[in-house]
Amino acid sequence: MESCNCIEPQWPPDDLLMKYQYISDFFIALAYFSIPLELIYFVKKSAVFPYRWVLVQFGAFIVLCGATHLINLWTFTVHSRTVASVMTTAKVLTAAVSCITALMLVHIIPDLLSVKTRELFLKNKAAELDREMGLIRTQEETGRHVRMLTHEIRSTLDRHTILKTTLVELGWTLALEECALWMPTRTGLELQLSYTLRQQNPVGYTVPIHHPVINQVFSSNRAVKISPNCPVARLRPAGKYMPGEVVAVRVPLLHLSNFHINDWPELSTKRYALMVLMLPSDSARQWHVHELELVEVVADQVAVALSHAAILEESMRARDLLMEQNVALDLARREAETAIRARNDFLAVMNHEMRTPMHAIIALSSLLQETELTPEQRLMVETILKSSNLLATLINDVLDLSRLEDGSLQLDLGTFNLYAVFREVLNLIKPIASVKKLHVSLTLAPDLPEYAIGDEKRLMQTILNIVGNAVKFSKEGSISITAFVAKLDTLRDSKAPEFLPVLSDNHFYLRVQVKDSGSGINPLDIPKLFTKFAQNQSTGTRNSGGSGLGLAICKRFVNLMEGHIWIESEGLGKGCTAILIVKLGMAERVNESKLPYMPKMPTNHGQTAFPGLKVLVMDENGVSRMVTKGLLLHLGCDVTMVGSSDECLRLVSHEHKVVFMDICVPGIDSYGITIRIHEKFTKRHERPLLVALTGNTDKVKKENCMRAGMDGLILKPVSLDKMRSVLTDLLEHRVFFEAI
Repeated sequence: MESCNCIEPQWPPDDLLMKYQYISDFFIALAYFSIPLELIYFVKKSAVFPYRWVLVQFGAFIVLCGATHLINLWTFTVHSRTVASVMTTAKVLTAAVSCITALMLVHIIPDLLSVKTRELFLKNKAAELDREMGLIRTQEETGRHVRMLTHEIRSTLDRHTILKTTLVELGWTLALEECALWMPTRTGLELQLSYTLRQQNPVGYTVPIHHPVINQVFSSNRAVKISPNCPVARLRPAGKYMPGEVVAVRVPLLHLSNFHINDWPELSTKRYALMVLMLPSDSARQWHVHELELVEVVADQVAVALSHAAILEESMRARDLLMEQNVALDLARREAETAIRARNDFLAVMNHEMRTPMHAIIALSSLLQETELTPEQRLMVETILKSSNLLATLINDVLDLSRLEDGSLQLDLGTFNLYAVFREVLNLIKPIASVKKLHVSLTLAPDLPEYAIGDEKRLMQTILNIVGNAVKFSKEGSISITAFVAKLDTLRDSKAPEFLPVLSDNHFYLRVQVKDSGSGINPLDIPKLFTKFAQNQSTGTRNSGGSGLGLAICKRFVNLMEGHIWIESEGLGKGCTAILIVKLGMAERVNESKLPYMPKMPTNHGQTAFPGLKVLVMDENGVSRMVTKGLLLHLGCDVTMVGSSDECLRLVSHEHKVVFMDICVPGIDSYGITIRIHEKFTKRHERPLLVALTGNTDKVKKENCMRAGMDGLILKPVSLDKMRSVLTDLLEHRVFFEAI
C-alpha cells in the first residue's frame, strides 16, 4: 500500500486543469508521432514529388515537437535534473528545426506557387488543344461534306442538275429549312428566283439587283448574314413563327458564253448569282464558322462546275454547228461534184457533137475551095471557112477554160526549141498582118536559151493570142515582139504584189513584150480585160470579133506556168503593151531528133497528093465518114469505109497503109480494136498506121491511145490542108499526135 502511494502522483486539489493538459499532451505527442509515419509513407510512395527532403525535415520537426510534449509529461511532478536536461535539449532541437523549416519554406513557397501556375498553364494548353482538336474534327467533317458535295455537284455537267443538286445536298448536310438560288435576268438589272429547295415559291419572282443587301453580299467573297426580312430572304409565307438565321453568298458566273436561263445574256466574271440559305424557324440554332466556310467553298465549287458546264455546252454547240457545216459542205461538195460531172459529160457530148458537124463544114468548105469558083462564090466559101474556124476556136477556148477552172488541165512539160516557137508564131501571124499592112518584128535577146523545159503548146497559144490581139486592134503601124530572160529587177510588178518570183540555177523567167500602135485601152478598162467574156468597148474595137475568152485563158495558162501577165496603155489611140512572164526550166542543148515530135501547123502544100494510098476509115456517123472520105479522095487516096468494129477487123489488111478510127463512137471499143489489129499483124512493117479521130480534147484520151498502141491522134474538125499535112508527117515519121 505504501509503494502504491509513492507512485501515484500527488495532484493539487485546485489543479483539475493540469489533468486535462496532461491528457492533451499525451494525445498531441501521439498525433505528432503518427504524422511522420504518414509522411514517410507518402515520401516512399511518391516518385515525382520534387521536395522529398523538405518533408523529411518537416517530419523531424514534428517528431521533436511530439517528443517535447511527451517529455513534458514528467514535468507535471517533481522531476530530476536529467529530465530537465532532456527537456531542454528537445526544446532546443525543436526550436532549431522549426527555424530551419520556416526559412526553407520562404524559398519553397514561390516554387510551389510557380508549379501551381505551370499547372494552370498546362490546363489552359490542354483546353486549347481540346478546342483545336475539336476544330480539326470540325474541319475534317466540313472537308468530308465539301468532298461529298463537290462529288455530287461535279457528277454531271448539266447546269440545271448542278444547281438543283447543290440545293438538295446543302439542305441535307446543313439541315436547312430553305435554300434558294437567284440568277441575273436578261437585262442584268434584277435577280430572278430560279431554283428553290422546297419548291414553295413560284420561280420567276424578281428583286432589284442594286438592293443594298445584295450589293453588300456581292462586294464580299465571304458568306454574309442577312436579315430574314430582306426581299431575297422571304422564302416562306408570312406566319406566326420566329424565322431562323439567314446567310447569303455570291456565286461567280465564270465565262458563261451563251449560258442562258430564260434568255440570259452572255455573262462575264463581273456577274454573280446569289445563294440564300435559311436555318429552321423557331429554333435557337445559329450559324457556325465551319458551316459558313462550307457554304463559301460550295459556292466556289458551283461556280467552277457551272463554268465547266458552260464550256461543255459551248463545245457541244460548236460541235453541232460544225457537224451541220460539215453536212452542208458535204452536200455542197456532192452537188458540186454532180454539177462538175454533169458539166463534163455535157461538154464531152457537146464537144463531140459540135466538132462532128464542124468537121463536115470545114472539110467540105476546104474541098469546095479547091474547085473552080467565081470570085463571088470564092468569097462566100472563104467567109464560111473563116467563120467555121472562128467557131472551132471558140469551142476550144470554152473547153480550155472549163478544164482550167475545175483544175483538170495540167501542163504537158517537155524539152522544146524556144526559138522555133517564136518563129512559128511569126510565120502564122505575118499573113494576117500583111493584109492590114502591119509591120511585125521579132527580137530575141542573145542570152535567151535556145532550148527550155515547159509546155510548148500552151506557151505558143498564149503568145499567139497576145500577138493576135495586137494585130486585131491595130489598123496601121507596127507590132514588135521582144523576148529576153527577165532579171530580178524586171520581174516585179507593183500592181501585183502577190507575184513573188524566186530565181534559181534550174530555171529562168522568160519575159515577152508585145507592143502595138493600135487603138489603145482606157486605163480604167484594163482590169476587166482578163475577165472571161469581157471585151474592150473602146471606140473602134467593138467589131473586131472574138469571144472575150482569149486573155482570160492566157492569164490562167500563165498562172499555171508560175508567171504573171499584165497590159499597159497610156490611153485611147496611144497603143498598148502586153507583158507576160513565165517560168521555164533550163535544158541542155539536145539533138533535134531526140525531141518529142510536135506537128507543124498546117501549111499550104499546093497540090500535094497521095495517089494509090490505101486508107481505111471507121466511123459510125455517115456524114462524118463521107466527109473524111471526100478529103482523102481529093488527096488521091484509095478509101475504104466501114461503120463497125467487126467490119473493120474483117476488111483491114496489109495493103492498107493508114486506118482512121473515130474513138468517140458509143458502143465501140476502139482501144480493143487497136489491140486486136496489133495481134493480127505481128510484123510492124505489115501493120497499117492506126490513127484516132476524136472531138474530145481530154488529155486522158491521148494517153489511152498511146497506151493501146495507136500511131497518131487527130482532133476534129479536119480541113483539107490539115489532112494533107497529117498524111505527110505521118508517112514521114510514122507517128503523129496532135497536141491537146
